[in-house]
Amino acid sequence: MQVDDIRVFIPSKDYETSKSFYQALGFKMDYVSDDLSLFENGDCFFFLQRFYNHDLANNLVLQLSVLDINEAHERIKCLQGFDFKYNPIQEERWGKVIFLWGPSGELWQITEFTGN
Repeated sequence: MQVDDIRVFIPSKDYETSKSFYQALGFKMDYVSDDLSLFENGDCFFFLQRFYNHDLANNLVLQLSVLDINEAHERIKCLQGFDFKYNPIQEERWGKVIFLWGPSGELWQITEFTGN
């Protein structure tokens, strides 16, 4: 089996709010159906679904690799009107990371790898 891509389906407690949140974060949204949207940034994609399960959302962790963690941090700091939280940039032995919890409780580990 040769795999060339993998895409996650992210649950949303409030579908319209989550769609707006990810667009404000810098993702381009494409309509798939009334209950599903495809988000893209560069060569990276994920689906947002009009479906919510508390346990799933609060145990979902995604890693988003970025080239410039400071640019990501500035964008996150400017987000307004959404119920989310994040930690400031942390240094790890493998790079820098921001932990961001989206509007449905999903956790994003936004990472800039340093190559160590």
